Amino acid sequence: GVNPDEVVALGAAIQAGVLMGDSNVKDLLLLDVTPLSLSVETLGGIATPVIERNTTIPTSKSQVFSTAADNQPSVDVHVTQGEREMATDNKSLGRFILDGVPPAPRGVPQIEVTFDIDANGILNVTAKDKGTGKEQSITIQGASGMSEEEIEKMKKDAEVHAEEDKKKKDVIETRNKADGLVFQLEKMMRENDDKISDDLKKPVNEKINALKDLLKDEKADTEAIKKATEELEQEAQKIGSEIYKQAG
Repeated sequence: GVNPDEVVALGAAIQAGVLMGDSNVKDLLLLDVTPLSLSVETLGGIATPVIERNTTIPTSKSQVFSTAADNQPSVDVHVTQGEREMATDNKSLGRFILDGVPPAPRGVPQIEVTFDIDANGILNVTAKDKGTGKEQSITIQGASGMSEEEIEKMKKDAEVHAEEDKKKKDVIETRNKADGLVFQLEKMMRENDDKISDDLKKPVNEKINALKDLLKDEKADTEAIKKATEELEQEAQKIGSEIYKQAG
């Protein structure tokens, strides 16, 4: 058999070679990968992957997120591991709060979240407000401490629930998109009130209110929300054209 001491040394040597950029070991990069996706929970409870599964480590990846509400003073960074679409169905690895976000309309603050995994599989998650430079972080030791069985079980679990998860995610994303459109459009109309004719305002406001009513109903049909969103988008384009005409 193989001397276990040699196995450890060989593993470490390959790892060191990778770290130092030794070209002879590039074919052996299958050595250490993230077994499951590492995500952050976003609006509506969706698990948004920052590092996809089977990514070679060490690695560092960043994504920029924003706030979900006006004047939101803090963001909750919830880190999960797994392949399910919803954060609650994955394994929770840790969470922390980045506070002191200056008052701003939703969607304006830029919060950069960085996932950094070192060669030992230790995960560092940092959230930084790009406006103020303020940051907060967490170190997670056990991100890679799962047995093969646990990992396989989580992958199977994701396959079994793939269809229903997809539907759940679609419902939330459809609602998020509709809500975002209403927010943007109301803002645009407030800011350009004098440039928009009443003939245009009336149908747009009617469609905004219809979509808001749909969103208030938790049982509203997702396809109906999509249709109402598309109709509102078409009306919104007319408003955009009119504002630009006035400007020209």
